[in-house]
Amino acid sequence: MYSFDYQRPATKDGAAAALKGDARYLAGGQSLIQAMKLRLSRSDTLVDLGGIAELKGIKVDGGSVTIGAMTTHATVARSADVRKAIPALAELAGGIGDQMVRNMGTIGGSIANADPAADYPAAVLGLGATIHTNQRSIAGDSFFTGLYETALKPGELIVSVSFPIAQKAAYQKFEQPASRFALVGVFVSQGAGGVRVGVTGAKSHAFRSAELEAALGKSFTAAAAKAVKLSDADMNSDLHATAAYRAAMVSVMAARAVEKALAR
Repeated sequence: MYSFDYQRPATKDGAAAALKGDARYLAGGQSLIQAMKLRLSRSDTLVDLGGIAELKGIKVDGGSVTIGAMTTHATVARSADVRKAIPALAELAGGIGDQMVRNMGTIGGSIANADPAADYPAAVLGLGATIHTNQRSIAGDSFFTGLYETALKPGELIVSVSFPIAQKAAYQKFEQPASRFALVGVFVSQGAGGVRVGVTGAKSHAFRSAELEAALGKSFTAAAAKAVKLSDADMNSDLHATAAYRAAMVSVMAARAVEKALAR
């Protein structure tokens, strides 16, 4: 690991002020610290967000669940409020990584990192979430822009994420057994705005499947999802799964998610 300066501000304004030059925010550190240990990443300064109380917590208000950016996966998974309002979101959080990752990793860090196989991005798109920063609010549909790329501007800090409460929702993933990252993960919801399908693990970044949304909008059934045949033209291909396999698994995982949503 390369040497760096370390700062731990107590407020989000302090965090923004500390981000000068070649500095980066440190959330849960489950990706950044590992990359730094391997000397795959370096920064002159790390600004630790762990001491900022205003970035933590969960609030259910009206038709949405708002989660502070520094709220850990474990906190979301065991939250009675989340389990009651959006059980699929609590289940998703409970399936991220292992216990250490869930105890340290945060929702804001995961979304900002935008790993192509991370779980939360599927929920952001599958529920139509809004990402609130210290500068603005960003619609989830326009947040993930490429491989590890987002709509965040330099220095912009995620403060919280708001998820609309759906009538029915579920998440299913086919995971890599060692890492528990999603080879393919699909979050399906049915709400006042219609059907949404968020997919992770299959392409360079999370995306919505218009084909599955159209099919499920006509018939919200597992059979309708399974009948959709997606192109593998821009799907990921690696030692774990080919592009064709991932394309097929998107429909399979969507079908299983629908079955789960209907069974609640």
